[in-house]
Amino acid sequence: MAGAGAHLRAGQVARQAGVNRETLRYYERRGLLAEPDRSPGGHRVYTDEAVTTLRIIKAAQRLGFRLEEIADLIDVSRHRHGHRPDPGLQARATAKLTEIAARINDLQAIRANLTDAVSAGCDDLTTCARTDYCPIPFVDITAPAPADGAR
Repeated sequence: MAGAGAHLRAGQVARQAGVNRETLRYYERRGLLAEPDRSPGGHRVYTDEAVTTLRIIKAAQRLGFRLEEIADLIDVSRHRHGHRPDPGLQARATAKLTEIAARINDLQAIRANLTDAVSAGCDDLTTCARTDYCPIPFVDITAPAPADGAR
């Protein structure tokens, strides 16, 4: 069996990593988690490394990385075999910080608009949209974003 550590079954791995069995299988199909060896009885047999990988996936998701990005990070990590740090992680984390900052700005604008709508007593979006004093910027919200992604 590849890797060191305990020989764990799917349910044990899922419990230790805080996921369900379907998630475990999904990550295998997506290539995020290596296909496990099989016991003589045909059961999937995992090592402790699978639990670690699942925890990394869940932590990376919580940090805002999409599964495609996580797959890339895991792939780079697998191919360097622990020899040298991947400078790409720093670049990816920096790019993610920029993306998150933009999302926070968007959410703050949404919050301000909703707060204004509540303060103005808006009860009906259709009626509100037809008035000049409606605090919800319907035109700005529905206008297409510029091609360069700037707002």
